[in-house]
Amino acid sequence: MAVPVSRRTVLRSAGALGGGALAAGALAGTGADADPAAASAAAAPQPVTSEPDALSIRTDPFGTMPDGTPVTRYTLGSEHGVQVQLLDYGATVHRVLTPDRRGHRANVALGLSTLDEYRTKSPYFGAIVGRYANRIAKGRFTLDGHTYQIPVNDGENALHGGPVGFDKHVWDAEIERRHGRVGVRFRFVSPDGDMGFPGTLTTIVTYTLTARGELIIDYHATTDKATVVNLSNHTYWNLGGEGTGSVYDHLLWIDADRYTAVDGEAIPLGTLPNVHATPFDFRRPTAIGARIRAGDQQLINVKGYDHNWVLNGSGQRRIATVYHPTSGRHLAFTTDQPGLQFYAGDQLDGTLVGIGGNTYRQSDTLVLETQHFPDSPNQPDFPSTVLRPGQVFRTATTIDFGVARAD
Repeated sequence: MAVPVSRRTVLRSAGALGGGALAAGALAGTGADADPAAASAAAAPQPVTSEPDALSIRTDPFGTMPDGTPVTRYTLGSEHGVQVQLLDYGATVHRVLTPDRRGHRANVALGLSTLDEYRTKSPYFGAIVGRYANRIAKGRFTLDGHTYQIPVNDGENALHGGPVGFDKHVWDAEIERRHGRVGVRFRFVSPDGDMGFPGTLTTIVTYTLTARGELIIDYHATTDKATVVNLSNHTYWNLGGEGTGSVYDHLLWIDADRYTAVDGEAIPLGTLPNVHATPFDFRRPTAIGARIRAGDQQLINVKGYDHNWVLNGSGQRRIATVYHPTSGRHLAFTTDQPGLQFYAGDQLDGTLVGIGGNTYRQSDTLVLETQHFPDSPNQPDFPSTVLRPGQVFRTATTIDFGVARAD
């Protein structure tokens, strides 16, 4: 069922949801080539319902919150194709199983084994982050003459909505089934003053998996008082399989001519340098590790890649692809958002043990967050993130899973 929308969004309209299955070789939307490929394994619980195209949904318990609230895991997909597991805790992507060019499935999303680990240790693995994804400088912004203070949780700054953001709540959930697709509709109400933000914000995030191997993430939010909103999904990817090692061999393409320069705390300086002749130029598919150790001050500031790219174009369009040569697995991202945060996992230090029993270390992952720009409430030249009563925040991102066959 569709989420009703009374008016067009003030931030950006979702438009048509792009895409069929990604054809081998057509990785970059601008025609840049990359020869599309690691790991093993799989597993699943028990279907409650199944459709003619073999897509199914099943549920199973995933622990209990300290106040007694049960947490549920939802498994969407098919027996041999793409399978996605979601948690209603944080509206989180828990696991994503995809086949390689030999048909062997592996989990390509980093995650943790227990609810307690997610509650106490997770660096936003797979979660919906908000009310404001990314950073707000000093946790402070002024809107309509009023100054609001968000509790800081990233040095002197607020990150992903503050210490208790959207990722740390259990969302209401409703299963959705339509021909050729299955999904879960998550809903969370953030009250006025929650983490210092004004307005009661009602947020609905719907994950839909299609028979063609697309994961569509629809975002919808309304407020009763002027506020700021920036929502994103924070899945950590490794197309060789989570816990299998470095992603430095993954080829990344981003359709962006500029990025937001940052200081040593990852706060935008307000400038939008051109990517040309810098380590930030991914306009042709480039190995993530090719320039990550270059002596560029922007890389030094945040110990690698943790920047927002200013995406070319507008409306729903393909904005990024990732390809793993060994396994043949690839992802393609389509969105209507103006920005994309590329984070190369530099904070992972071997202290977390993932779902597969292996430790996660720096270089083991990449995160691609479709979004508005960081610190926009304090940057008047950036696209606005203000949402007012009577307006609707609505956006959609599609992640297309594919595999390139061996030549």
